[in-house]
Amino acid sequence: MKKIRFGLIGSGWRAEFYIRIAKMLPEQFELTGVLIRDKEKGNIFSRKHNVPVVSSLEELELEKPDYIVLAIKRGIVSEYLRKLFEKGIPVLCETPPGEDIAALNCLWETYKKYNAKIQIAEQYFAQPLYAAWQQVLQEGKIGEVQNINISALHGYHGASIIRRFLNSGFENAVIYGKRYWFNVTETYGRKGMDFNGEIFKCSRDRLTMEFDNGKVAYFDFSDPAQYHSFIRTRQITIQGTRGEIDDLTIRYLTEKNIPVTEQLNRIDLGVYNNQEWSHYGIMLGEEFLYRNPFGNARLNDDEIAVATCMMKMADYLENGIEFYSLKEALQDMYICLIMDDALANPNKEIKMEKQIWAKR
Repeated sequence: MKKIRFGLIGSGWRAEFYIRIAKMLPEQFELTGVLIRDKEKGNIFSRKHNVPVVSSLEELELEKPDYIVLAIKRGIVSEYLRKLFEKGIPVLCETPPGEDIAALNCLWETYKKYNAKIQIAEQYFAQPLYAAWQQVLQEGKIGEVQNINISALHGYHGASIIRRFLNSGFENAVIYGKRYWFNVTETYGRKGMDFNGEIFKCSRDRLTMEFDNGKVAYFDFSDPAQYHSFIRTRQITIQGTRGEIDDLTIRYLTEKNIPVTEQLNRIDLGVYNNQEWSHYGIMLGEEFLYRNPFGNARLNDDEIAVATCMMKMADYLENGIEFYSLKEALQDMYICLIMDDALANPNKEIKMEKQIWAKR
């Protein structure tokens, strides 16, 4: 595949992922420019990251990128998407679009009007561990998936993995649950480890999703501790007719119905006296469930996932193969909004309704 040239709109924490990836994989990605409307802020950003910065969409277009990455706050995403759709510019949109159901429906109508080229960089499915779990499901090791208990991701991120792993498509669900509050000690943030012993109030959302096809998801997330904590961990259980995924443990039946228990084994280079550093893959027994597509690049799991979305975006433009469509993203954001509604009405059953993007 030829080198992928992309423009970037945004200058926040998530936008910086794309800059790092382009620098670490220069043979595969080229950043043509970053759009920052405030010229003074743009000059500071350009010097800090050593990247070209422009102040208008027209300037960003001049370099003729293959696509533009949109990595800005949710509240202004729709405005930018309309402009990009009008210009016929392909978009890899980082932030789930729309803040309410009306906005989601409006965006779908706009997308249809311009027959836009867009995919969403909802990256968790492409993280090594989630990709390995998905491979276990695709191979049918645990049979048809019946239910999932996920305590790992918030909102639309959690919804995307729930729908993907349950293979629930655009099924409606009844959602109910409650938000709780507990004390927890701070241990880590984006700036690094924290040893001050500060205690803060942390929410814990517990929701049940009962899909029309009988499959069930149990959602459990502590915000903000779960993403950045050494004393709050990630957990996932997926139960099928012939086995289960219990985080890193896989239990399944052979063709002769003999029960087998195996552990996922992560292979990283650069640890225990190896002078390289990169993630290589994840194994189950003697089988590789996942191999890092970016060789020896020094990327963390989330950067690997984002880079995978960038690569798949180019494949989408070349071959029309979608990896995370606007339709999928709208459904996951819709579920997220219903989850919020359920949390605002403790233990009340909130029923999803078929939206226009989900109708055939």
